[in-house]
Amino acid sequence: MRNTTRRSDRRRLLTQAAAVALTAALPWTTRAQNSGGGGGGGADNRPLQLVVPVPPGGSVDLTARLLSDHLPALLGQTVVVENRAGASGSIAAASVARAAGDPNTLMLVFDSHATNPLVYPQLAYDTQRDFTPISQLLSFPLVYAVPANLPVNTVTDFIALARRQPGRLNYSTAGLGTLNHLAVELFKQRTGTHLVHIPYRGGVAALQAVMNGDVQLFAGSWVAIGPQVRAGRIKVLGVSSARRSSVTPELPTLQESGVPDYDVSTWIGALAPAGIGAARQQALHEAVLKALSQPSVRQTLSQQGLEWVGSNPAEFGQMILREQQRWKKLVTDQSLRLS
Repeated sequence: MRNTTRRSDRRRLLTQAAAVALTAALPWTTRAQNSGGGGGGGADNRPLQLVVPVPPGGSVDLTARLLSDHLPALLGQTVVVENRAGASGSIAAASVARAAGDPNTLMLVFDSHATNPLVYPQLAYDTQRDFTPISQLLSFPLVYAVPANLPVNTVTDFIALARRQPGRLNYSTAGLGTLNHLAVELFKQRTGTHLVHIPYRGGVAALQAVMNGDVQLFAGSWVAIGPQVRAGRIKVLGVSSARRSSVTPELPTLQESGVPDYDVSTWIGALAPAGIGAARQQALHEAVLKALSQPSVRQTLSQQGLEWVGSNPAEFGQMILREQQRWKKLVTDQSLRLS
């Protein structure tokens, strides 16, 4: 009888887990309380499709869910969140580029939007021409982490160790051409060190590698790294941004630690298809900024280590272009192979 009960409990738990997974994979719909407004700026009464280029979970998806809670009231439209993951966001971007002129499509993007042309030379879209910039919404630094037993406690210690053992220290990344790959290559260039790149299939595996001591360095988000630091599995040396993070103010920046001209942050922004018109662009810009300015939303973002930016559309478009030029120069200067 006891074994039968255990099997029944196990089947129930598996069924519940499968239902949760299926629900997360389906489009998420938030309805407007009053959908008669039509969203303004050329929108019609159709729902706003919010395309997310990553699977459910993580900072980008969290941002989308927070937006979907507040955009319906601001735009007078139902909002449907659709996760279209794959190829570092280029699958989602291609689908949005094909929706040229559609005022009811909005997409969240992250740093890979600027670096994808370096990784995928045959992209089916142009990152500048095929999109309408709305705003850079958020940013957060990479945190440099090392195994708990590595005999270093500061960035300066790590640089000294790498110089004593050129080519013998490895670093893990989420894959070729990802920001944590390019960020460490910039670190190598600025410090004159030789570290060996070990790409993994995703950030979870890359973080596990440094926890296991298979590699000696990983640069990732505090959201992922923080729990492992608190558990004593890894230790952290510094942050990649020019300013200290509000979440980890005790951690020095790499610039403070002697790495010259080093300032790298990952970011999240919003784009629409090309050709939606200036009025709709402004309406979406105002709505996403108001949605993420709610006190409860700001608190949630801050707890995740996400820092508010809220740029205007022109500033965001220029930032994407600067990022593309910056990383293209590094790839050329370092003769990096990204595909």
